[in-house]
Amino acid sequence: MRLALTPTSLRRCRILFFCSIGFLTLLVGCSGASLKDDISTSLPGYALPPAQEGLLAELGRELQARHGEATSGFRILDDSRSSLYWRLALIDSAVSSLDIQTYLWYPDASGNLLLERAVLAAQRGVRVRLIVDDLLLQGHDQLIANLEAQPNIEFRIFNPWTDRGSLVERAAQLLVEMERLNTRMHDKLLIVDGRAVIIGGRNIGDHYFGLNDVYNFHDTDLLGLGHIAEQAGGMFDSFWNSDWVVSAQNLTVSPDPEVAREQWQAVRDSSANAPQLAQFPRQPRDWSQEMRAQAAQLRIGTSELIYDTTATDSIDQTLISSMFNLFGRARRELLVMNAYIIPSRRAIEFMSELDQRGVDVRMLTNSLASHDVPAVNSHYEPWRDELIGAGVDLYEFRAHPAIQSSVIDVPPAQAEFSGLHSKTAVVDRRYVFVGSMNLDPRSAKINTEMGAIVDSPGLAEDMAAVIERDMSGENAWHVTLDDSGDLQWRNSEETRDSQPARDGLQRVMNVIMKLGPRDQY
Repeated sequence: MRLALTPTSLRRCRILFFCSIGFLTLLVGCSGASLKDDISTSLPGYALPPAQEGLLAELGRELQARHGEATSGFRILDDSRSSLYWRLALIDSAVSSLDIQTYLWYPDASGNLLLERAVLAAQRGVRVRLIVDDLLLQGHDQLIANLEAQPNIEFRIFNPWTDRGSLVERAAQLLVEMERLNTRMHDKLLIVDGRAVIIGGRNIGDHYFGLNDVYNFHDTDLLGLGHIAEQAGGMFDSFWNSDWVVSAQNLTVSPDPEVAREQWQAVRDSSANAPQLAQFPRQPRDWSQEMRAQAAQLRIGTSELIYDTTATDSIDQTLISSMFNLFGRARRELLVMNAYIIPSRRAIEFMSELDQRGVDVRMLTNSLASHDVPAVNSHYEPWRDELIGAGVDLYEFRAHPAIQSSVIDVPPAQAEFSGLHSKTAVVDRRYVFVGSMNLDPRSAKINTEMGAIVDSPGLAEDMAAVIERDMSGENAWHVTLDDSGDLQWRNSEETRDSQPARDGLQRVMNVIMKLGPRDQY
């Protein structure tokens, strides 16, 4: 593998942006490890054929026998509890394969629970493949090496740091290779037995599953059973065999059986004792009753999986054009719920064209108050007037929405505020998009992204109901222009003439971050 990648013309800015938590993790973890000087290329590997035995195989065959081989059944995973619940259900039901691809995997209660279940699946003979972006992996090389050494587990790292030891070493590499290290794998994917899949915006960590006491995200996943799982397998393989991905066997850290036993015990103790996990089964179990009931309620449709692809020296970023091609199908209505929006001039013109065609465009994003990345709001803020002027009916998520207790937080957790993390859209109550793609320059031009486009009127009605609920005054601010042409924010209780914020510091940061490079967010 060649790590000194040549940047494309879209990644010329030599400034590396990280989310705040990722940057802090980079500063502290110190593993004393590195990648081998001579990086060995792993043999290509591919998804196993869809399982012919097991619960998911049975349910998948029944669904496709009724509706056709090219179809799938779908459910929106809107609430935090369901998103973790059904991940556990799928992993526990695996009999042949488990593939997980993710941007962030936190070593917290939910992260340890899912890791434990994946390892237990491998121990019962399931082939487990893991692809994790390297942004938060510094300091965890020993754990990764120990996982890689386990039977039936393979671990690969997307776009890794070669110098993984001291802060000085990593900082030096950062200065030399900013353009390469700035490219991160933002995709999220879980595939079980080649029969079922979960796709969406959630990383693996407590604040994505409603388990954090400081803040939790409102996010959206798509559960699919049927043909979409085979489509997802092709996407996973394209990354698994990419030159951007390195096998954990290239770490200079060697597996340590004694440390592995200690780490395994720590993971199991965390899962068994974490009070945040009170609503979830701590041990694998039979999910037949729940899965059969769920299969009977799935919305039937056909799917197209779209994703950025990796070449040897670059990323082929096509997802943004695919997204706007989908939006362009709208003849009556376009509903967009997207956490991070920084428009371009072309996007404003596009929205204006939809408006002139008579398309009702409604868009929900974060307010400053609900934001976890102030810099995105800083660069979105100047576009509010133009979005509204282009005919967009604009809404911004509240930091304390009515759905926080019922949809976002999972008791006993009670977060201090909520933020929007969903990336979804509905076109003409027929097409649904769910994925990892934000509508900002970083997603469009730097990171790899993915998503599913589903043709299913039933699923579209379900997703539209979620978006419209989240746009309601109990959960969002309606942003409009008053009679004088000034912005105003209205919810179910009040009207304001300045953007809502959690505190004065957030307003100060919003101003400071305007000085940063727009194209890095």
